[in-house]
Amino acid sequence: MELPDMITRLPEADLPFPPSKLKTSVLESKNGQMVFFQIYDDIEIPPHSHKAHWGIVLEGVLEMTVGGETRKYGPGDTYYIPAGVVHSAKVPAGCKAIDFFEEPDRYKLK
Repeated sequence: MELPDMITRLPEADLPFPPSKLKTSVLESKNGQMVFFQIYDDIEIPPHSHKAHWGIVLEGVLEMTVGGETRKYGPGDTYYIPAGVVHSAKVPAGCKAIDFFEEPDRYKLK
């Protein structure tokens, strides 16, 4: 599934990965930040924590470890990470997901 232009032309998040690995499209409000992720090459996200985070897988799979429990998520699966809970992820190429972060400034924009 291709994301529509109205999403892909949104500003991108400033992340520590080269553009060849992923594309982000960010929508911000005073209540949070929504990020559309398109993964082009395998990515590993190291353990970290922040405010609450909810997401849904649109395409592909991702493996996430939340609070020490590892689970795979596929299309249509949702996940919720409460504030302060340590989590990490392995995201293979081809994954598309939407994540909503409680923090309105979770990522700086490019």
